[in-house]
Formats: sequence, C-alpha cells, structure tokens
Amino acid sequence: MTKDTTHFGYETVAEQEKARRVAEVFDSVASRYDLMNDLMSGGMHRLWKSFTIARSGVREGSRVLDVAGGTGDLSLAFAKRVGNSGQVWLTDINNAMLARGRDRLLDKGYLVPAAQCDAEKLPFPDDWFDCVTVAFGLRNMTHKDAALAEMYRVLRPGGRLLVLEFSKIWKPLAPVYDFYSFQVIPRVGQLVTHDADSYRYLSESIRMHPGQEELKSMMEEVGFEKVEYFNLALGVVALHRGFKF
Repeated sequence: MTKDTTHFGYETVAEQEKARRVAEVFDSVASRYDLMNDLMSGGMHRLWKSFTIARSGVREGSRVLDVAGGTGDLSLAFAKRVGNSGQVWLTDINNAMLARGRDRLLDKGYLVPAAQCDAEKLPFPDDWFDCVTVAFGLRNMTHKDAALAEMYRVLRPGGRLLVLEFSKIWKPLAPVYDFYSFQVIPRVGQLVTHDADSYRYLSESIRMHPGQEELKSMMEEVGFEKVEYFNLALGVVALHRGFKF
C-alpha cells in the first residue's frame, strides 16, 4: 500500500474511496442487518454485547458514547442503565444505519440523541464521557489510530473504552471458520439481503483487522492504560478494554 491507499477487504483502494464503498455496503444491508447478525452468529452476538455491557462499569448517571452504534443494540442497553440522570449518544457515519437505530430506540420508549459523524472527527468536547464503546465498527474505519485517539480525547480521566470486534480465531479452527466465512455467509447474505458482495467484504475486512495483541498496542500508543482483552468464542471475537488516567 502507498501513503494514500488503504484496504477495502482484500482490495487496495484510495483512502477517499473506502468511506464511500463502506457506506454503500451498509446502505445495502441496513434493513436486514439485525436479522443477518442473528443468522451469522447463531444469536451469539447478543451474548458478546451483554458481556461488553457487564465490563463497561456504566451505571445510573453515566455519560456514554456509542461509536458506530448502528442499529442501537448497545445504546439501548446503556440507556436502560444510565437512567434519566445519565446520557447516551448513538453515533454512526452511515445515515441508513443511524436512522434505523434511532427509530428502534424510539419504538422502545427511549429518546436517545443521535449524531451522524465520522469516528475520526467526533463532535464532542474533551474529557466528557465516562465510557466510549465501538462494537463491530472499528475495522471499517480508514484510520483506526485516529479514531482511537478521538475516543481517548472525549473520555474523561478515569473513563474507559471498550472495543468489541472480530479478531483472530484459535488457529486449529481457522480452516472451518474460513469455509463458513467465505462460502456460507455470502450465500446467506444473497438469500436474505440479495447482496452477497457486501457480506464477502465483511468477511474479508475481518481478516484484515488487527489481531488481539496488535489492537492492544494501538490502544496503548494513543494513551490508553491497563489495556486488556477477553477472547470470546475462541477468538472469533475479542473485547478490548482500556482506561484513560
């Protein structure tokens, strides 16, 4: 890759092109995104998100930022925790995903502020949030280090970042996982969303994402301390947690 190029799955593309193509992916899958999550993970994504909530330290009165929050699973859970005295912001760069998340929370009776914004340029003040989360969104960002630095900036001292993301699976299972990712998931995506290509990209993007130790180092490089990670489903997914002091 050159200075002005980046990965879009296994393709090398111009940096400015990646954001557009990622947007096209999520515009295409937004209406069936939650259904596909359930089908692809066998419902396990709900357990992974519950584990994230449990490790968040969020309680009544907390301020929470849900980055790349999409259809709002984490925002909804946090809204129930923080109560009327707290605050949860649902953000996403993709309007179709954000609108679906906002409407879903409204349907559940939660008026959560929503902002369409780039994670690399968050429109929030320094030292504001008690907790920042990003679930299955970091790997789609062009400059992951810049996004992590922004999440660090908006956290107050003592606050924490939680990154829930696909990671590197236990090696003996890699062949089976590859078959499932590249043969089964695109076919299911075609049946459910009529878009195999988007789900092929999502599988490729997982392979290009930093592994557990590399992401830990990236978080430490932007200032996070006491960074740790929890492997879930034998490393299919990992939850990284770091603190700002």
